[in-house]
Amino acid sequence: MTLLENVKLGLLAVAIVVGAAASSDAQGRPPMRQHTATETEPLQLVKASKNAGRSKVSISKKGTKRVIRSNGIPSHKVGRFPNSGNPHRIEAQNYQFTVPLSPKKAARSVQGHLGTFGVAVNGVPFDPGAAEFWRGNPRSGWQYEALGGAVPLGLDANYAHVQPTGAYHYHGLPVGLMQKLGWSRHAESPLIGYAADGFPIYAITATVKGRVTHMTSSYRLKSGNRTGNGPSGRHDGAFVQDYMYVSGAGSLDACNGAFVKTTDYPRGTYAYFLTDTFPVIPRCHKGTPDSSFQKRRP
Repeated sequence: MTLLENVKLGLLAVAIVVGAAASSDAQGRPPMRQHTATETEPLQLVKASKNAGRSKVSISKKGTKRVIRSNGIPSHKVGRFPNSGNPHRIEAQNYQFTVPLSPKKAARSVQGHLGTFGVAVNGVPFDPGAAEFWRGNPRSGWQYEALGGAVPLGLDANYAHVQPTGAYHYHGLPVGLMQKLGWSRHAESPLIGYAADGFPIYAITATVKGRVTHMTSSYRLKSGNRTGNGPSGRHDGAFVQDYMYVSGAGSLDACNGAFVKTTDYPRGTYAYFLTDTFPVIPRCHKGTPDSSFQKRRP
């Protein structure tokens, strides 16, 4: 079985009904798209067959900090952009992310919506959340899951697409990067990136008690149907809120992390894991995210 097949195996799917709002907000920003889709369908990923351009990335140490500079262009193949689900073209960025060399856990975990989760070793950001909400209303309490497919995002085979700024970013497992790094389901994951709080990011596998182990999410779909004034239908993964954390259901905590010993951290470290089921990319931080990862709207 190929890497892409293994990666796809656990991912949830999805499909698509879309409408559009007509006017800008008071700040002149584009309006939220208004969606009414409530069910999942298989994702239709755009084949990664194009070169995005020249990749530039550097990772260095400065005092107590690790500094990641990049233009956000991956060295692996990408999908065709623009495409029917994503109207934007990939453009070089000017990223400078800073994380602590010795990250520490905070008193409590920091939930999402604060910015980009982290950055891959190739300088491409991990940004799991989609800015798509039930009927275009962020206050509805129902956010569409990017890998749920109920909203057409034009994701390529790296589970990535492009923001209006031209920024290419991952919403799921970075398949092309994993292939370049030599990831294998039979070996400990290579280092995939760094979270905004400085803890390392790995993908799916780790060495636990001397054995290569499949690290699994502890999130599960809620049972029954959605209630209230939001979308109808059963909890099927079209929305982030269709899931709940069930302590002990998998090997990872609520932030998709665990304490492990790795080649990079032989004395052990808390680390995040990309998983092959929801949330795939973690949705919270155990430490304090650096301000360099905060999203800045154009």
